[in-house]
Amino acid sequence: MLDIKRLHIDTTTTLIAMEDEVDRLVAAWRRERPDLDVEPLEVLSRVSRLARHLDRARRLAFSEHQLEPWEFDVLTALRRAGAPYQLSPGQLLTQTLVTSGTMTNRIDRLAKKGLVERLPDPSDRRGVLVRLTDDGKDRADQALAGLLDQERAILAELSPAQRGELAGLLRQLTAPFDNIPG
Repeated sequence: MLDIKRLHIDTTTTLIAMEDEVDRLVAAWRRERPDLDVEPLEVLSRVSRLARHLDRARRLAFSEHQLEPWEFDVLTALRRAGAPYQLSPGQLLTQTLVTSGTMTNRIDRLAKKGLVERLPDPSDRRGVLVRLTDDGKDRADQALAGLLDQERAILAELSPAQRGELAGLLRQLTAPFDNIPG
């Protein structure tokens, strides 16, 4: 499990004075550059720092199942497709946001490990489908369970209502990027 420092709160206390590295960074910039509105740093620097912690947690969860993050991304894209757990390389490109050359390389490497297999596409004589093997499915499922344990640890300080509110606010920020044509 992820080693996370916890804040222990006296239940009689309603307000907590808590400071993090971003507070110190923002205070320094306000002191040094009072002419700039540094308020965006209060949110986005925390998102950036949290992303780094999440990346570490993801790498740990995946390494416990001998997977790299990119391998997990491809395997879980296939797993989410539902039985028979296959997609075209183009569909994998869309879901993983990589170039076709990168995807070809990734499929080759996963096939060599026995986690995916290439099959002829019955609807396109020149096309192929990438299918998850039983081992690939098992590894994806186990790594997902490990990832969720890590993510629960990161979110443990938030109530279910706070997690829902945070998810909604972050969705507001990410949706415009996820819905850009092309």
